[in-house]
Parts: sequence; C-alpha cells; structure tokens
Amino acid sequence: MEEFYDILKQLIRIPSVVGAEHPFFMFVKRELEEIGVEVEYYDGVLVAKGSKPSSGYMSSHADRHGLICTGHNEFQYAAFIAKNRADLTGTSNSEKLLHNFNARFVGEKVQAYEPWSGTYLGMGVITEASLCERRNNIIFKVDDFSHLFPGTPIAFMDKLEFKDDHLSAQIDNVISVAIMIYMYHIGYKGTAFFTASEEAGKSWRFLLEYFKRFDITTNELLVLDTSPYASLEDMQNLDVILRHRDENAVFKSPLKNTIKKIAMDNGIKYHFKDAYLKNIMKQNGTKNSLGTTELGRIIHATKGEIQGTTLQLPTIGYHTVDETTSIKSVESMITILSKLYQIDS
Repeated sequence: MEEFYDILKQLIRIPSVVGAEHPFFMFVKRELEEIGVEVEYYDGVLVAKGSKPSSGYMSSHADRHGLICTGHNEFQYAAFIAKNRADLTGTSNSEKLLHNFNARFVGEKVQAYEPWSGTYLGMGVITEASLCERRNNIIFKVDDFSHLFPGTPIAFMDKLEFKDDHLSAQIDNVISVAIMIYMYHIGYKGTAFFTASEEAGKSWRFLLEYFKRFDITTNELLVLDTSPYASLEDMQNLDVILRHRDENAVFKSPLKNTIKKIAMDNGIKYHFKDAYLKNIMKQNGTKNSLGTTELGRIIHATKGEIQGTTLQLPTIGYHTVDETTSIKSVESMITILSKLYQIDS
C-alpha cells in the first residue's frame, strides 16, 4: 500500500476548491499520462481511459470544500455562494453543515491560489466564522488576505495523519481519486471519471453531458465516495458502505450484488446505508432524507438509461480537515475493486 499512500499524500497537498478544480485536474492528468493512460478533459469532468475503456466505469468527484473571496476582506463557503448553487434543496449533508457548524473553522490555516494556474498566493488563518442568515452562507474573516481579489479560491491546509489504524485529512473525496489512480497503477484497464463541483450539486450534470456527448449507456457505473457517521463506534463493524438507493432513485445495477458477494467472500464488513437510515428513522419516529448522491441524480435524470451503484468508505468528521476512516476500510475498497475488475494486485 506504500505506493497508494504516496499518491494520496501528494493529492492532498494540491488544492481543489469547489469551482476551482483546474490545477488539481492538471495534476491528476499528468500523473495518469506518466503511466500511459489516455486522459481527456471536458467541461467539469476529466476522463481517463485504459486499454479497454468499456471494461469498467468508475467515478469520483475531485472537488473539496473551501472558501472563495467575494469582496474586500470577505470570504464565503465556496459551495454555497450564489453562483455555485445548482439544484441544492436543503437536504444534502453539505447544506446541513450551514445550520450545524461550530467554531471548528476558527484557527484553521488556509492557502489562497490562482484558480487557473494553481499559483500559490499566500497563507492565512481563519479568525472568525459566522452564519449570515440573509445570504444563507458562512462568512469568514481571514488574517493576511486583504490583497486578494473576488473569485480567488482558498483551500484548507491539509496533510495526511495516521493514528491507531485510522487515517485523517480532508479526504472527501480525494481518497477516492487516489484509489482510482492507484487502480491504473496495478492494472485497471477501464474508464475513470473525475468530476467537478459535486459539493455544489453540479457534478452529475457534467458526467451526464459526457455520456450524452458520445451516446454511451451503461448499467455498471460505480461511484466512489465517503459516507458520514456520527462516531467511531457507529462504524467500528463496517469496512465499506453500499446502497440500494438514495433519495432520488433506486440502484438497479448488477454491480451491487457482485460487490456484495465479493465482500462476503473476503470477510469485508458492510451494510446498506439507506436501510441503516430507515431503521434509525423508524426507531426515532422521524422522516428524513436518505441522502443524495451523484449517481441517484443521473439515474433519475436519464430515467434509468444510466444505472450503477455506489461504494463508499465510512467516515467520521465529515467535511472537516480531520475526516477519518480506517486503514482496513481503504484496503477493503481496493480489494473489492481489484476483484471486481479482475486485477491481480
């Protein structure tokens, strides 16, 4: 796994704020082209093709949460500035952050960068974060950034930490990107999609546009991501997370049962997140969202012409620089993908 962690450590240091992913895409493009993978870049999606492109379709969003300068000494949470609001309805985990956040932002180091070239523009520290009800966004004060112009992205400073069989960083969803790159290193020959602006609810549109552009249909689109839990105890008996459905659509891909069988055959612990959420609602007598995924939106929009399933890593500290998963979960996901795509790793 040393090669995988080398890839992940590098990726984490490349900023990829929602709506300003270009420098990160260029880094991923170079990494893949260095090992002979063909890479195409379209609006909002980077597409990697192995020697047998139709042998698999994996997808992961490449954007991470961060800030955007919106005026003199004014910084807002990037996913929720007006121009980034796509079809957000208030039900996503990201949006719930707005009304449940606390002072955890204060004291965080951040770095500003030029959105096209990726040029480093300076480092600052968040000194204040408050919810503005009028703009329905978090407004930040950051030291040492008075020189920045509106539109400048600001990423959280991040590095990979290991402790007690767990790893932590702002891993949503750079960890899935690293896994997909690693899969090419060990022999994956299919197609991989790296999408932009998932945290702003836009990524599914970019991916769908690609499928329409080339008149491609598939029932085996596999979307990799992280999945939030409240505590380590809640996920201590889980290695990976599957789904029957999300709030928008039922997942009817044959991949779902194939992955389930691989997990069972290899002693990998899993559960279905939608069933887990329904059980919690039943116990509490409440009615909440089953969550929204990139895949569910695509299935709904295509009326099932594009189908697939999700494979997720259980985490705590969702949407923070300390999001944590277990090393066993990461290894389990790689085992499942290797078996699924018949790679001898």
